Amino acid sequence: MLPPIILSIAGSDCSGGAGIQADIKTISALEGYAASVITAVTAQNTLGVQSVYPIPADMVKAQITSVMDDLRPDAVKIGMVHDASIVTAIVDCLQTYTPECIVYDPVMISTSGRRLMTEETIQVIKAELFPLCTLITPNLNEASLLWGQTIAGTVEMQQAARELSCRYNTAVLVKGGHLEGNDMCDVLYCRQPSAGADVLPSGCILYSNPKIESRNLHGTGCTLSSAIATFLAGGSKPDEAVRKAKEYISIAINQGKNMDIGHGNGPLWHFPLSE
Repeated sequence: MLPPIILSIAGSDCSGGAGIQADIKTISALEGYAASVITAVTAQNTLGVQSVYPIPADMVKAQITSVMDDLRPDAVKIGMVHDASIVTAIVDCLQTYTPECIVYDPVMISTSGRRLMTEETIQVIKAELFPLCTLITPNLNEASLLWGQTIAGTVEMQQAARELSCRYNTAVLVKGGHLEGNDMCDVLYCRQPSAGADVLPSGCILYSNPKIESRNLHGTGCTLSSAIATFLAGGSKPDEAVRKAKEYISIAINQGKNMDIGHGNGPLWHFPLSE
């Protein structure tokens, strides 16, 4: 039996904690086969991003074409896309090859609140990329930007998830990792949840688990979205894939919390620890 094949389209993190490197580790740990298309080469480490070199759009398109022509991935995960030309190249390929599952982690705003994309790029993403996706996974800042209102708690998260889903015809997972409190709360809105899902009156599903105290959280968004893509590729419905991915990322955070890798925000530990 062949493993599910997942294509990650994202930036390269030379320190190994996020981006393509985190995606490959995650997919491999979950027994999928990872292919990769690099959209940008970054110079970064646990202390921050020092430099970004975008890959030309025609080379991004050539990479995707090579993978799609031969491997035919079961799911695609998209991460960092630096400019509108790269978005357009990705969209052209997705429309040509029509993969069944597409998960997009819209890396639009840095942890410090700085925009990482031009307004032109964001508009192209809204108009052309979002409608092709199975699921998008914005964090609070990104969801607030897309929704046009500030999100202060789970009530607004539900409103934003539902409205963004209707606007872009895709399932939406609003990640609440930056909310105050002792629990990690994420909100999913999808059109057809699995039987037995605990659906709120808003139509959303709330995922809540205790926060794990750790300074090593580099690559959590990449890890979560690539885990979701892997579970979707294996046949899970969106709400099931999110639940399984959140269980996995809790394990990865817990395993990595005492690791001393780098001098700043260190990585998760994606693979099972030896006894």
